[in-house]
Amino acid sequence: MKEIKAYVHAHRIGEVIAALKASAAWGAADGGQHNLTVYVVKGSLVPIDEREKHYSIEIGDEVVNEYKLELLCEEPHVDELVAIIRQVGRTGQPRAGWVYVTDVQQALPIG
Repeated sequence: MKEIKAYVHAHRIGEVIAALKASAAWGAADGGQHNLTVYVVKGSLVPIDEREKHYSIEIGDEVVNEYKLELLCEEPHVDELVAIIRQVGRTGQPRAGWVYVTDVQQALPIG
């Protein structure tokens, strides 16, 4: 099992999620396990425009509200899902976000 983590601009996250759920990997006949979680985070992505950045009193600096996506998936689906995030998450900037893939030693369902 693998975990994909991605940091995506707020205006791209909806389309990224829709594309992931429409993918062949998401509905794979092998019954692939998926768990998708999305968080709003304050980060340091380059803002698309002045409206996207704001000053955080808690952090004491300018930040951008971005989304952190965490997706557990079976190893055979990683390349397809990462490609979707990279393609759909694009903003036209050289760096529109980040994608990380890590190994999950053990993932056990609850119940």
